[in-house]
Amino acid sequence: METRRLGRLEHRSSVLIYGAAALSDVTQDVADRAIQDALDGGINHLDVAADYGDAELRLGPWMPEIRDRVFLATKTGRRDRESAWREINASLERLQTGRVDLLQLHAVGDLAELDRAVGPGGALEAALRAQDEGLVGAVGITGHGDQAPATHLEALRRHPFATVLTPLNPVLWRDERYRADYQALVAEVRRQDAGLMTIKTVARRNWLPDAERDRTTWYEPYEDQARITAAVSWVLAHDEVTGLATAGDVGLLGLLLEAEQRRIDPAEAERRLAADAEYASPFVAMPF
Repeated sequence: METRRLGRLEHRSSVLIYGAAALSDVTQDVADRAIQDALDGGINHLDVAADYGDAELRLGPWMPEIRDRVFLATKTGRRDRESAWREINASLERLQTGRVDLLQLHAVGDLAELDRAVGPGGALEAALRAQDEGLVGAVGITGHGDQAPATHLEALRRHPFATVLTPLNPVLWRDERYRADYQALVAEVRRQDAGLMTIKTVARRNWLPDAERDRTTWYEPYEDQARITAAVSWVLAHDEVTGLATAGDVGLLGLLLEAEQRRIDPAEAERRLAADAEYASPFVAMPF
């Protein structure tokens, strides 16, 4: 698998980042198979969060064996210093490790959330304490929604976050305002030499009200190899992106691994996705 430099952290990160949200509600046996498939596929960067159900517990038993050969990232969704500090320490316990490589402020998708997280007494203070005490290697920020790129640009103006995780896919790119916000974020990421990761690569649309939700993603994902290959190819053609998080369903990992290996021309990828009249932003009706 291709690797790319994760900004000034210098880690050579696999371009597919294992999105451990997929492990939030599975048995350990199912999780073990998925984690092994990710490692066998060349993934060396695992991304989890305290909010992802049992995901940290599912990864924990693997850490004694693989900790020295993976980049381990988790997240706190808390906004105040004290509860974030407790959550960071609980994550380390669940993950059975004394240190994570990256701690991210989770789901900061608008300025109100940013103010809470980085203001006086906010979660950022807990993250920086954890970094000072050697519990965390670096601090990043993540977020969903149409305002995420603009919010993350403002976040970088307020604090030199080592990484940013923000949404990108072809249907979002078609929105002129979103594209302008994303491009402004990219310019600042490059200026600060931060790592830029992305999410929602294979999102197709929001679930329809009467749809049978047979995937654990909160959006309806693409499930056919042709369109997943197109989506992965298009995102990875953006050289500013160091990696994309795999979808939050264990059954989609194999399709994403195949897509990374058999990428197509980004113009063809965009044409393939544009042919889907139902392709839409997943942020029209977010469930949180």
